[in-house]
Amino acid sequence: MKQRLQKLISSAGIASRRAAEEMIRAGRVTVNGAQAALGASADPDTDEIRVDGEPVRLPERRRYIVLHKPRGYVTTLKDDRGRPTVADLVPDAGGRLYPVGRLDMDSEGLLILTDDGQAANALMHPSHQVDKVYTVFVQGPDIPGAVAKLRAMDSLEGEPIARPSVALVERKGTGAELQIVIHEGKNRQVRRMCAACGLRVSRLIRVAEGAVTLGALPPGKWRRMTADEISYLRNI
Repeated sequence: MKQRLQKLISSAGIASRRAAEEMIRAGRVTVNGAQAALGASADPDTDEIRVDGEPVRLPERRRYIVLHKPRGYVTTLKDDRGRPTVADLVPDAGGRLYPVGRLDMDSEGLLILTDDGQAANALMHPSHQVDKVYTVFVQGPDIPGAVAKLRAMDSLEGEPIARPSVALVERKGTGAELQIVIHEGKNRQVRRMCAACGLRVSRLIRVAEGAVTLGALPPGKWRRMTADEISYLRNI
Protein backbone atom coordinates (compact mmCIF):
# COMPACT_ATOMS: atom_id res chain seq x y z
CA MET A 1 0.00 0.00 0.00
CA LYS A 2 1.36 3.41 -0.97
CA GLN A 3 2.26 5.92 1.72
CA ARG A 4 3.85 9.36 1.73
CA LEU A 5 7.63 9.15 1.56
CA GLN A 6 8.16 11.28 4.65
CA LYS A 7 5.99 8.88 6.65
CA LEU A 8 7.93 5.85 5.42
CA ILE A 9 11.28 7.47 6.22
CA SER A 10 10.03 8.37 9.68
CA SER A 11 8.66 4.85 10.27
CA ALA A 12 12.08 3.44 9.37
CA GLY A 13 13.61 5.53 12.17
CA ILE A 14 15.82 7.57 9.84
CA ALA A 15 14.43 11.01 10.65
CA SER A 16 11.31 12.85 11.79
CA ARG A 17 8.68 13.58 9.16
CA ARG A 18 9.73 17.24 9.01
CA ALA A 19 13.40 16.30 8.59
CA ALA A 20 12.39 13.71 5.96
CA GLU A 21 10.61 16.46 3.99
CA GLU A 22 13.85 18.45 3.96
CA MET A 23 15.72 15.38 2.72
CA ILE A 24 13.24 15.02 -0.14
CA ARG A 25 13.54 18.73 -1.02
CA ALA A 26 17.33 18.38 -1.03
CA GLY A 27 17.15 15.54 -3.56
CA ARG A 28 18.52 12.95 -1.17
CA VAL A 29 15.61 10.51 -1.64
CA THR A 30 15.04 8.24 -4.65
CA VAL A 31 12.28 5.82 -5.57
CA ASN A 32 13.23 3.06 -8.01
CA GLY A 33 16.33 5.02 -8.95
CA ALA A 34 14.54 8.31 -9.70
CA GLN A 35 14.81 11.40 -7.55
CA ALA A 36 11.63 11.83 -5.49
CA ALA A 37 9.57 14.99 -5.26
CA LEU A 38 7.97 16.32 -2.08
CA GLY A 39 4.46 14.88 -1.76
CA ALA A 40 5.33 11.68 -3.60
CA SER A 41 4.17 8.29 -2.32
CA ALA A 42 5.62 4.81 -2.59
CA ASP A 43 4.73 1.22 -1.74
CA PRO A 44 7.39 -0.26 0.57
CA ASP A 45 6.46 -3.77 -0.60
CA THR A 46 7.13 -3.11 -4.29
CA ASP A 47 9.23 0.08 -4.57
CA GLU A 48 12.92 0.56 -3.81
CA ILE A 49 13.27 3.63 -1.59
CA ARG A 50 16.70 5.04 -0.78
CA VAL A 51 18.06 7.94 1.28
CA ASP A 52 21.58 9.04 0.36
CA GLY A 53 21.87 5.81 -1.62
CA GLU A 54 21.04 3.59 1.37
CA PRO A 55 17.86 1.45 1.25
CA VAL A 56 15.01 2.37 3.57
CA ARG A 57 14.11 -0.69 5.63
CA LEU A 58 10.89 -0.61 7.62
CA PRO A 59 10.54 -2.54 10.87
CA GLU A 60 8.99 -5.97 10.38
CA ARG A 61 5.24 -5.59 10.48
CA ARG A 62 3.50 -7.82 12.98
CA ARG A 63 -0.04 -9.11 12.73
CA TYR A 64 -2.57 -9.26 15.55
CA ILE A 65 -6.07 -10.66 15.28
CA VAL A 66 -8.97 -11.52 17.57
CA LEU A 67 -10.87 -14.75 16.89
CA HIS A 68 -14.20 -15.82 18.36
CA LYS A 69 -13.37 -19.48 18.87
CA PRO A 70 -16.44 -21.71 18.73
CA ARG A 71 -16.88 -24.97 20.61
CA GLY A 72 -15.37 -28.01 18.95
CA TYR A 73 -12.06 -26.44 17.87
CA VAL A 74 -8.72 -27.12 19.53
CA THR A 75 -6.34 -24.24 20.23
CA THR A 76 -3.43 -25.38 18.14
CA LEU A 77 -2.24 -25.03 14.55
CA LYS A 78 -2.24 -28.79 13.85
CA ASP A 79 -3.89 -31.68 15.62
CA ASP A 80 -2.53 -35.24 15.39
CA ARG A 81 -6.03 -36.62 16.01
CA GLY A 82 -7.50 -34.80 13.03
CA ARG A 83 -9.78 -32.53 15.04
CA PRO A 84 -10.63 -29.06 13.71
CA THR A 85 -8.17 -26.39 14.85
CA VAL A 86 -8.30 -22.62 15.20
CA ALA A 87 -5.94 -22.42 12.22
CA ASP A 88 -8.82 -23.69 10.08
CA LEU A 89 -10.76 -20.53 10.97
CA VAL A 90 -8.11 -17.97 9.95
CA PRO A 91 -6.65 -19.12 6.60
CA ASP A 92 -7.14 -15.63 5.15
CA ALA A 93 -5.48 -13.73 8.02
CA GLY A 94 -2.13 -13.63 6.23
CA GLY A 95 0.91 -15.65 7.26
CA ARG A 96 1.39 -18.02 10.16
CA LEU A 97 -0.22 -16.78 13.37
CA TYR A 98 0.08 -18.42 16.77
CA PRO A 99 -2.61 -18.56 19.47
CA VAL A 100 -1.86 -16.70 22.70
CA GLY A 101 -2.77 -19.01 25.56
CA ARG A 102 -5.48 -21.63 25.24
CA LEU A 103 -9.19 -22.25 25.29
CA ASP A 104 -10.11 -25.90 25.71
CA MET A 105 -12.12 -27.63 23.02
CA ASP A 106 -15.45 -27.20 24.85
CA SER A 107 -14.88 -23.52 25.63
CA GLU A 108 -15.45 -20.57 23.34
CA GLY A 109 -14.84 -16.88 23.01
CA LEU A 110 -11.92 -14.51 22.63
CA LEU A 111 -8.64 -15.91 21.37
CA ILE A 112 -5.75 -13.68 20.31
CA LEU A 113 -3.48 -14.87 17.50
CA THR A 114 -0.26 -13.09 16.50
CA ASP A 115 3.26 -13.53 15.14
CA ASP A 116 4.63 -11.19 17.85
CA GLY A 117 6.16 -13.60 20.34
CA GLN A 118 7.22 -10.88 22.78
CA ALA A 119 3.71 -9.49 23.09
CA ALA A 120 2.28 -12.99 23.42
CA ASN A 121 4.64 -13.88 26.27
CA ALA A 122 3.87 -10.63 28.08
CA LEU A 123 0.13 -11.20 27.84
CA MET A 124 0.41 -14.74 29.24
CA HIS A 125 2.86 -14.05 32.06
CA PRO A 126 1.03 -13.98 35.43
CA SER A 127 3.32 -11.23 36.77
CA HIS A 128 1.56 -8.73 34.51
CA GLN A 129 -1.82 -9.41 36.16
CA VAL A 130 -3.79 -9.27 32.91
CA ASP A 131 -7.51 -9.70 33.62
CA LYS A 132 -9.04 -12.66 31.79
CA VAL A 133 -12.81 -12.28 31.91
CA TYR A 134 -15.20 -15.20 31.45
CA THR A 135 -18.96 -15.52 31.25
CA VAL A 136 -19.71 -18.90 32.83
CA PHE A 137 -23.05 -20.72 32.92
CA VAL A 138 -23.17 -23.18 35.81
CA GLN A 139 -25.50 -25.54 37.62
CA GLY A 140 -25.37 -26.71 41.21
CA PRO A 141 -27.36 -27.36 44.38
CA ASP A 142 -26.09 -24.28 46.28
CA ILE A 143 -25.27 -21.40 43.93
CA PRO A 144 -24.77 -18.68 46.62
CA GLY A 145 -22.56 -20.97 48.70
CA ALA A 146 -20.49 -21.93 45.66
CA VAL A 147 -20.03 -18.29 44.66
CA ALA A 148 -18.82 -17.47 48.18
CA LYS A 149 -16.30 -20.32 47.97
CA LEU A 150 -15.07 -19.14 44.58
CA ARG A 151 -14.53 -15.61 45.86
CA ALA A 152 -12.46 -16.91 48.79
CA MET A 153 -10.43 -19.41 46.72
CA ASP A 154 -6.67 -18.91 46.89
CA SER A 155 -5.52 -22.42 45.97
CA LEU A 156 -6.56 -25.07 43.48
CA GLU A 157 -5.76 -28.73 44.03
CA GLY A 158 -3.01 -27.75 46.45
CA GLU A 159 -1.44 -25.10 44.21
CA PRO A 160 -1.69 -21.39 45.09
CA ILE A 161 -3.65 -19.16 42.72
CA ALA A 162 -4.44 -15.46 42.60
CA ARG A 163 -7.85 -14.95 44.19
CA PRO A 164 -10.48 -14.59 41.44
CA SER A 165 -13.14 -11.92 41.13
CA VAL A 166 -16.59 -13.55 40.92
CA ALA A 167 -19.94 -11.88 40.28
CA LEU A 168 -23.34 -13.58 40.23
CA VAL A 169 -24.93 -12.02 37.14
CA GLU A 170 -28.21 -13.91 37.02
CA ARG A 171 -29.71 -16.88 38.83
CA LYS A 172 -32.29 -19.25 37.34
CA GLY A 173 -33.41 -22.08 39.60
CA THR A 174 -30.48 -24.44 40.07
CA GLY A 175 -28.47 -22.63 37.39
CA ALA A 176 -26.73 -19.28 37.17
CA GLU A 177 -24.64 -17.00 34.98
CA LEU A 178 -21.39 -15.91 36.57
CA GLN A 179 -18.66 -13.49 35.59
CA ILE A 180 -15.26 -14.81 36.66
CA VAL A 181 -12.02 -12.84 36.35
CA ILE A 182 -8.66 -14.56 36.76
CA HIS A 183 -5.07 -13.45 36.19
CA GLU A 184 -3.51 -16.82 35.40
CA GLY A 185 -4.15 -19.31 32.64
CA LYS A 186 -3.67 -22.71 34.22
CA ASN A 187 -5.05 -25.69 32.32
CA ARG A 188 -8.89 -25.60 32.42
CA GLN A 189 -8.57 -23.36 35.46
CA VAL A 190 -12.08 -21.88 35.54
CA ARG A 191 -13.72 -25.29 35.04
CA ARG A 192 -11.59 -26.84 37.79
CA MET A 193 -12.36 -23.96 40.16
CA CYS A 194 -16.07 -24.37 39.61
CA ALA A 195 -15.89 -28.15 40.05
CA ALA A 196 -14.04 -27.71 43.34
CA CYS A 197 -16.97 -25.61 44.58
CA GLY A 198 -19.68 -28.07 43.52
CA LEU A 199 -20.63 -26.42 40.22
CA ARG A 200 -21.01 -27.99 36.79
CA VAL A 201 -20.08 -25.72 33.89
CA SER A 202 -22.50 -25.94 30.98
CA ARG A 203 -20.98 -23.13 28.93
CA LEU A 204 -17.82 -21.02 29.22
CA ILE A 205 -17.06 -17.95 27.11
CA ARG A 206 -13.96 -15.75 27.38
CA VAL A 207 -15.10 -12.20 26.69
CA ALA A 208 -11.97 -10.13 27.40
CA GLU A 209 -8.23 -10.21 28.02
CA GLY A 210 -7.10 -6.92 29.43
CA ALA A 211 -8.14 -4.14 27.06
CA VAL A 212 -8.95 -6.59 24.23
CA THR A 213 -12.64 -7.48 24.14
CA LEU A 214 -14.76 -9.94 22.16
CA GLY A 215 -17.66 -7.53 21.63
CA ALA A 216 -20.21 -8.58 19.01
CA LEU A 217 -17.79 -10.68 16.94
CA PRO A 218 -19.74 -13.77 15.74
CA PRO A 219 -18.49 -17.31 16.52
CA GLY A 220 -15.99 -18.55 13.96
CA LYS A 221 -15.16 -15.04 12.73
CA TRP A 222 -12.04 -12.95 13.27
CA ARG A 223 -11.06 -9.29 13.11
CA ARG A 224 -7.84 -7.34 13.10
CA MET A 225 -6.91 -5.66 16.34
CA THR A 226 -7.43 -1.94 16.62
CA ALA A 227 -4.47 0.42 16.97
CA ASP A 228 -5.38 0.98 20.64
CA GLU A 229 -5.43 -2.76 21.32
CA ILE A 230 -2.05 -3.27 19.65
CA SER A 231 -0.61 -0.38 21.64
CA TYR A 232 -1.96 -1.96 24.84
CA LEU A 233 -0.26 -5.29 24.03
CA ARG A 234 3.06 -3.67 23.24
CA ASN A 235 2.99 -1.61 26.43
CA ILE A 236 2.37 -4.51 28.84
